Amino acid sequence: MAITLDGTSTRNSNQLSKQHISLIGTAELSIRCPFLQATPSAIRSAMNEFSTPSSQNPAVIDCLIVGGGPGGLTAALYLARFRRSCMVIDAGSSRASWIPRSHNYPGFPPGINGNDLLARLREQARGYGARLEQGRVEHIEPHADGFSVRYGDATCVTRRIILATGIEDTLPDMPDVEQAIGEGKVRLCAICDGYEVDGDNVAVYGEAENAISHAVFLRTFTDRVTVVVHGEPNACDQAIALAEHYDIRVISDRVESLHLCETGIELLTCSGERHHFDIIYPSLGARFRSDLALQLGVDCDECGGIWVDDHLQTTMRGLYAIGDVTMGLKQMSVAIGQAAQAATAVHNSLEANPWGGTEATR
Repeated sequence: MAITLDGTSTRNSNQLSKQHISLIGTAELSIRCPFLQATPSAIRSAMNEFSTPSSQNPAVIDCLIVGGGPGGLTAALYLARFRRSCMVIDAGSSRASWIPRSHNYPGFPPGINGNDLLARLREQARGYGARLEQGRVEHIEPHADGFSVRYGDATCVTRRIILATGIEDTLPDMPDVEQAIGEGKVRLCAICDGYEVDGDNVAVYGEAENAISHAVFLRTFTDRVTVVVHGEPNACDQAIALAEHYDIRVISDRVESLHLCETGIELLTCSGERHHFDIIYPSLGARFRSDLALQLGVDCDECGGIWVDDHLQTTMRGLYAIGDVTMGLKQMSVAIGQAAQAATAVHNSLEANPWGGTEATR
C-alpha cells in the first residue's frame, strides 16, 4: 500500500492506468509507485495530456473556485500557498452568512459570527495572493486549456474548477424571517447549535416523518419538542412510535401564519389555535446549487447532490466539488476538510511549478 500526497492510499499502485497516471502527475507518481520505471517517452506521453502550462499562456489560471464560503475560501488559501494562480468568484450567498454565532467551529471558544469568519478567511486567502471576485458564474464549457467560464460581463479560462456552491435552504413563509434567523429564533442546523437550545421550547416545522426524526435528535437538548406538520402529513408507524416514546407533541393542523415576537415565534393554525415557541427549526429541505454541474452532464443524485471520488473530483476530469453541494454531512468543518483535499488534488494534477524565487530576487 502506498500513500499519496493528499493522504489517501492505494492498494494496487502497480495497476494504475495511463489515464490515472496523467491525473496524478509524474511527481506524485514517483512517490506512489517508486518501483515503476517510467521511460522518458512515457513521461512525455503523460505530460502531453496536461493542459498548456499557465507560464506559457498567462491568460489561463490554474484553478477557478465557484463560491466564497468557508470551503471555497479554504481551497483558495491552499492553492495560493501551493503558488498556484487561483480566483474565487462569489455570489455572496454562503450559508455561513446566516450564522449569528457558531460555537462548534474549532479555534473560537467564545464562538464567531458567520460573516466575521468569512471576512477572516477572505483576508487570509488574499494575503497569499488569491484573487477574489464578486459575481455569479452563469456558464461553464470545456476548453482546449481546461474550461471557459462566463460570469457577468467577464470570461476567463481555467485549467481546473472547484465547485463550492453549497445548498439553498427552503425557509418558512413568514415576515422578517431573516431577522428571526439573526436573533436565533429560527435556526437552520440542529447539529451546529443544538447545544445552545438548553431546555428551550422548540418546534420542528416540516413534513411529518422527517420532522419527527429531527425532533428526536433535539430531545438531547430539551424535553419540550413539538413537531408542526407542514406538507406530507403521514408518517410511518416507526416514526409515530418514536414521537410517542420521546414525548414529542405533534400538531397536524395546517399552519395559517408564523410571526416573530419579542420572546420567540408565534404560530397560528387554521383552526385558530395559537402556539408560542422559543425557537423553530424549519425542516423543509434544501436545493443543491448544482446547476453548473448539471449543465456539464456531471453525475448527481436524484436531488442534485454532486457525486465525487476520493479526491473530490466529479465524473468530469478537472472539475471538483466540495462542501454542501456534495453528498454528506452539511458542516463547515467538513467543507474545509474537503477543500484541503480538493486543493491538494488539483495541485498534484497539474505539472510541477519549480521554485524560481532565488534567481528572481538576485
